[in-house]
Amino acid sequence: MIRTILILILLSTLFISGCECLSGFGRDLQKAGSWIERNTG
Repeated sequence: MIRTILILILLSTLFISGCECLSGFGRDLQKAGSWIERNTG
């Protein structure tokens, strides 16, 4: 449950920050995913 909320918050943050293209969005999403994996361990 908490993980789902974190993912939603991160995704909304990425959209708000304004990703300009799909490749940039993919890189940001990959960074966010790896950050989640490191912190949820």
